[in-house]
Amino acid sequence: MSANANLVAFGTITRREVVRILRIWMQTLLPSAITMTLYFVIFGRMVGSRIGEVADGVQYIDYIVPGLIMMAVITNSYGNISSSFFGSKFGRYVEEMLASPMPSWVVLAGYVTGAVLRGLMVALIVLAISLFFTRIHLYHPWITLSTVLLTAVVFSLAGFVNAVYAKKFDDIALVPTFVLTPLTYLGGVFYSVNQLGTPWREISHANPILYMVNAFRYGLLGISDIPMWTAYAVMLAFAVVLAAIALTLLRRGVGLRS
Repeated sequence: MSANANLVAFGTITRREVVRILRIWMQTLLPSAITMTLYFVIFGRMVGSRIGEVADGVQYIDYIVPGLIMMAVITNSYGNISSSFFGSKFGRYVEEMLASPMPSWVVLAGYVTGAVLRGLMVALIVLAISLFFTRIHLYHPWITLSTVLLTAVVFSLAGFVNAVYAKKFDDIALVPTFVLTPLTYLGGVFYSVNQLGTPWREISHANPILYMVNAFRYGLLGISDIPMWTAYAVMLAFAVVLAAIALTLLRRGVGLRS
């Protein structure tokens, strides 16, 4: 296919994903807004008022804002592509895309872009909600933007791999429930990893979400438990590896061709 044809195919897939997100916004956007509002009320106001200041004199409610935004980005970018691509398998129209001259990378890029856009939409919604509870100081705009984009890409790719192997709708809920949720809560969203003792501090460094949350927190608040070069190395490594795996699975038609 020519470059123009690839661009049209990419735009079509992306547009379909965005239309789907906006059409069922009560399922794709509203739940995160409600959930994060409850987090801000319970952890930010009620618990935070008792804790007071945490790392580097930052108020607790300010400290958890970056983590809550990243939590929403992770769950939404992952959930969007896993449910959407599995739906295309279930509806059997993924076979038409594989049979077309459209390259595999265009298919993957279209679905990933749709999931990333949902992650960004939710991030903006949660950020807007946080302004009702606290003030945001954007210390490093480019670090903030690049971190949220890389995180959304990583978990979109992970969701795609999950959707490829899923055989029924229940399978796409297993990873978010038993893997993503524990890793997110243990990824420094609500606390500084430096406050943990041995061996939990060392074990926490094996959690990739820790690096993403801290990089984003550095962008918003200027503080982090992790060196920035380490955080970016982890995010880029996961993005490259997962992209290679997703492309290989797509080209081979693993779990896609009946």
